[in-house]
Amino acid sequence: MTQSSPSRHAPVPNREQILRAPKVLLHDHLDGGLRPATIVELAAEQGYDRLPATDPGKLAVWFREAADSGSLPRYLETFAHTCAVMQRRDALVRVAAECVEDLAADGVVYAEIRYAPEQHLEDGLTLEEVVEAVNEGFREGERRAAAAGHRIRIAALLTAMRHAARAFEIAELANRYRDRGVAGFDIAGAEAGFPPTRHLDAFEYLKRENNHFTIHAGEAFGLPSIWQALQWCGADRLGHGVRIIDDIDVGDDGAVRLGRLAAYVRDKRIPLEMCPTSNLQTGAATSYGEHPIGLLRRLRFRVTVNTDNRLMSDTSMSREFEHLVRTFQYSLDDLQWFTVNAMKSAFIPFDERLAMINEVIKPGYAALRSEWLFPSVSENPA
Repeated sequence: MTQSSPSRHAPVPNREQILRAPKVLLHDHLDGGLRPATIVELAAEQGYDRLPATDPGKLAVWFREAADSGSLPRYLETFAHTCAVMQRRDALVRVAAECVEDLAADGVVYAEIRYAPEQHLEDGLTLEEVVEAVNEGFREGERRAAAAGHRIRIAALLTAMRHAARAFEIAELANRYRDRGVAGFDIAGAEAGFPPTRHLDAFEYLKRENNHFTIHAGEAFGLPSIWQALQWCGADRLGHGVRIIDDIDVGDDGAVRLGRLAAYVRDKRIPLEMCPTSNLQTGAATSYGEHPIGLLRRLRFRVTVNTDNRLMSDTSMSREFEHLVRTFQYSLDDLQWFTVNAMKSAFIPFDERLAMINEVIKPGYAALRSEWLFPSVSENPA
């Protein structure tokens, strides 16, 4: 896309500008973002012979097509293959480091990457060893990114599986490592039949410890999931939260009325970790144009844009932004708005968030907005 006029104050960004724009990512699963070639190599090293394809290109297509079912449970089945090759320390270090490299190359300057330690114990690792291996990989990835000229900071979120019974144990683990690379806690997995209130003891513990947590809610299940996550569990953020749209009524005349839960979410500035492409795959939305993010942005909810699972969705932060720019004609100002929202909502200390906004994000977008002032000079002037 090109600028319609050199005097525009909010130019519509092109693909190259979107790539260079500083981005913040709050909702990304480590086991949902592996490189297909890495999966193939790790499977060969470990003797895992259940991959649906051993050619990286074909494997990438399989993951995308399997995730396009429109069903959250079917979508979640794809993780059996990625988790299978993430049971050893060296594999966790490698996957974590490559995750950081890939995000940094996409212009991400801050990311919170989540994973479930309980899913990486089959080869004898302890929960602590899993966390330490992933942390080591994240730090190595930051070093590699810096060497390549990209600055990025990564924090981990420890996830408990909502269908299991280890949430309190994982919450304690997150609290022990909170000053060593872990920024908070999360629960994930199929929502239907597994309400967040099953893990109320974990959330009460985290609140007593003044720790941060987010909850997957309002993705495949509706408003009760969001209400429980907020009012019973006390979530700081909502993972997805897309079904909040069910509490918003748009009249034939365009007038908008918010129900009490939607109004509460907006009034309290509760961050929504929205993942447009993933939501289309799991059936939480029917198209980018119909995705609630358009209305929620217009109503100024605390909306953030995220990738969820880069492998399964064949996506990146740049691609998510591209879809939104193409669909809603968003400008650089809009992309900055989403990015600042995300940085405001991060789980690192306030002064560090503020510094990232004022010293990295806003200057980065200002530089992009100013580019129309410096048109390209022909190498062979007439």
